[in-house]
Amino acid sequence: MTGQEIVFTLLGVVAVGSALLVVTTRQIVHAALWLVVSFGALAGGYLVLTAEFVAWVQVLIYVGAVVVLLLFGIMLTRAPIGGADLDSGNRWVALGVALATAAVLVTVMVIGFHDAYRPLKAGHGSAEELGASVFRTWVLPFEVLSVLLLASLVGAIVLSRSDIGEKDDG
Repeated sequence: MTGQEIVFTLLGVVAVGSALLVVTTRQIVHAALWLVVSFGALAGGYLVLTAEFVAWVQVLIYVGAVVVLLLFGIMLTRAPIGGADLDSGNRWVALGVALATAAVLVTVMVIGFHDAYRPLKAGHGSAEELGASVFRTWVLPFEVLSVLLLASLVGAIVLSRSDIGEKDDG
């Protein structure tokens, strides 16, 4: 085993361990911080694989934007930050949904990458092909996701305002 493989394996263990802590912790702010650790380990894994651009996108978009948006949503909605019991008692249903989701994801990965190790044709996997795929095929889902995130932030702001619904009898 090379040093690169050892570092990659350690980063994978940190990513999986912190992801498990994200879904098992009872304090929502701690869950968000464990999510930062998980995303950071993923970015480190991308660096080990010499995918620097993807690593920086991971840090800037997920750590810098998604986690900050999550924390702002928590703070703006005045959700209970500490000491509140966040367990709903649906552990078995959640486990079933998680296993079904994992099965779907593994199936999609196996079907999508079943011929990944075949020799590439000229131009296959190039930056030009990637750019065309992102800006032609995936532009609509990306924009829908951005509108969804914007709507959730606006909803958090509306929920946090205490003056809505109060009438001035003055």
